[in-house]
Amino acid sequence: MSEESETVNTALLVLEDGRVFEGTAFGAVGETFGEMVFNTGMTGYQETLTDPSYHRQIVAMTAPHIGNTGVNEEDPESGRIWVAGYVVREPARVRSNWRSTKSLDEYLREQGVVGIAMAGTRALTRHLRERGAMRAGVFSGAALADADELVERVRRSPGMEGADLAGEVSTAEPYVVKAVGEKRFTVAAVDLGIKAMTPERMAERGCEVHVLPATASAADILAIEPDGVFFSNGPGDPATADFAVEALRGVLDAGRPFFGICFGNQILGRALGLGTYKLRYGHRGVNQPVQDRRTGKVEISAHNHGFAVQAPLDGPFDTPYGRAEVSHVNLNDGCVEGLRLLDYPGFSVQYHPEAAAGPHDAAYLFDEFCELMERANGGRPETTSETGEKGA
Repeated sequence: MSEESETVNTALLVLEDGRVFEGTAFGAVGETFGEMVFNTGMTGYQETLTDPSYHRQIVAMTAPHIGNTGVNEEDPESGRIWVAGYVVREPARVRSNWRSTKSLDEYLREQGVVGIAMAGTRALTRHLRERGAMRAGVFSGAALADADELVERVRRSPGMEGADLAGEVSTAEPYVVKAVGEKRFTVAAVDLGIKAMTPERMAERGCEVHVLPATASAADILAIEPDGVFFSNGPGDPATADFAVEALRGVLDAGRPFFGICFGNQILGRALGLGTYKLRYGHRGVNQPVQDRRTGKVEISAHNHGFAVQAPLDGPFDTPYGRAEVSHVNLNDGCVEGLRLLDYPGFSVQYHPEAAAGPHDAAYLFDEFCELMERANGGRPETTSETGEKGA
């Protein structure tokens, strides 16, 4: 093999603390920067790549074989890949699935996503668990340079703390996801980085979902006359999302039923006067054990978050909207996984009940949201006649 070919194929993963991993180029050739994180899921790589919550993150998959089923047109969670870079141990040499339209390598190259295939994904994961998530870069082709120079470039790249990213991934214009079958409720969903499956799960339950940009104000949300309001997942530091906190407080002041997931859980926490903090290496995967503190039931759930809410775990606490409590906790590290208002129709969870990809243990949360809206509507769901008029 020529020296030029070796340069094209070689890739380096460089961490801000100076550790360097060598592998081969996978996907696009070039350079990329982002926060280095790992995902423990054994499936769902296409959903991971297209999840807007991964914006500006380099994702390492801990499962050894990635790409076996290729990619298809049905599974993306948004219109593009959002990860900043991709790290795998052993890419599949052959894709095998009847829905597959192209290989994972082709998919990454078409969208300019720089990746690396390397034998050290286990060592990388152990390193991040010990040192915490950190800035990183992937370099291949003409971007390769002296390792010390690359480390300095990584250290000059932006970190995740203080990053205001929701507006970068949100829809620019509102759109509507129609209810499947008879329309029961109207939901206003604020897109802070929403996954496509989330409004689909609500539509399956008779909700007409009006998806609004991240910049939507309380007035914009309430103008839809929603039966309930939803705040989605999304990337970045929740401490920067003052716009969303203000909008949610306006929704709560108006007494509308509320449901939030992931970033939406953090926004509810802030709206209640609670703080947020950055986790050491976050929760990312489809196998996180969460306990419902009301029932003691343990759910295996899908996660993607690097921040969490600070809230008292020893019983109800007072908020500007009455009493609230921590409804769910993570059994791995005890962090807050859900909040519930006791004197107001509102709750949130830190994980992903839409299960794309992941287990379906938490799907009941969409039913609970519908029950909140039904009770707030006098015990009767909204229905729509053939003429488009609302009726009991």
